[in-house]
Amino acid sequence: MSAELNFIGRIETPYTAVKDCPKNIQPDGPLCRLILNHEYIEGMQGLIFGQRILILYWLENTDRTAVVQSTRQGKAGTFALRSPHRPNPIGAAVLPIESLENGQITVRGLDCLNNTKLLDIKPAVYHES
Repeated sequence: MSAELNFIGRIETPYTAVKDCPKNIQPDGPLCRLILNHEYIEGMQGLIFGQRILILYWLENTDRTAVVQSTRQGKAGTFALRSPHRPNPIGAAVLPIESLENGQITVRGLDCLNNTKLLDIKPAVYHES
């Protein structure tokens, strides 16, 4: 089985080296922009300021064989971590929209390198138990 992905744009962040990236999203971190490719800009219709969105992005240069990883606390399974090293290196963040304009969505505090490929944007959905 194989899959094909269509990148919908790219992410601008202030981080140019992995060592500079935060280890997790930072809701009070720096402004970051989701820049959609021209053919996907109309897909922003209906998004609003303040709305929380799920952002999915593709992490480059990762170890796709990682199943168990070392942490400060010992060993942990890949699926218990936000590490980029995983079978499918997809990053995910839920953040509120800071602004919307000209095919760009501004959020705050993403944990990825500048020019990371953007996979998808969805409204964040929460269910109370």
